[in-house]
Amino acid sequence: MRPSSFRKLLLAVGTLLTLGPVWSGLAHAHGGLSMAEDMCKLTVGPYMMHFTGYQPGNTQQKPFCEDIPGVGETVVVLDYIEQELRSLPTEVRIIRDTGSEDNLDAITVLHLPSKVYPSGSIDFTHMFPEKGNFVGIVTVIGDQPYVSRFPFSVGEPKVFSKLLNVYMVPVVATLIVVGIYYFTRSRDKRKNQENGTAA
Repeated sequence: MRPSSFRKLLLAVGTLLTLGPVWSGLAHAHGGLSMAEDMCKLTVGPYMMHFTGYQPGNTQQKPFCEDIPGVGETVVVLDYIEQELRSLPTEVRIIRDTGSEDNLDAITVLHLPSKVYPSGSIDFTHMFPEKGNFVGIVTVIGDQPYVSRFPFSVGEPKVFSKLLNVYMVPVVATLIVVGIYYFTRSRDKRKNQENGTAA
């Protein structure tokens, strides 16, 4: 392989590995929920809210952003970021994740009807008696309804899948670059052999 090609390969590897954590951070977003600047944010259309969840009975756990670590009493607080939200009706609903929302009332485990929160903060407490998968739905009525859905689990830590999200992108990027390296090297070998034969 020519020195210039090798330098390009090293540059590609460095770029991909540098961007890996950025891509993995984007992949780690859970529906409308995402981590940004060490803060959990919920995106609802053009608006954003700070999301904080914690379990008073679980003293070992820090506030969570996505999956709820265990069953039991859970407190969720949504703090508006934009002042405009204080005058807009907001509805909050938590449903069991059945794969279908045809009969919303039947699968709803918590519902806060649409109302205005002039304080700029929504907080609620819910008792999750058993493990499972759920979907949070937050609807803001502005010039049109804006809906944010975010799936989450209760009592089912997904350590493996989160590690996979963090490390898979750089691993795949490295494999691609290695494949390009071997393809380029074999192509150069063929060219050298053809040149040698022609000579």
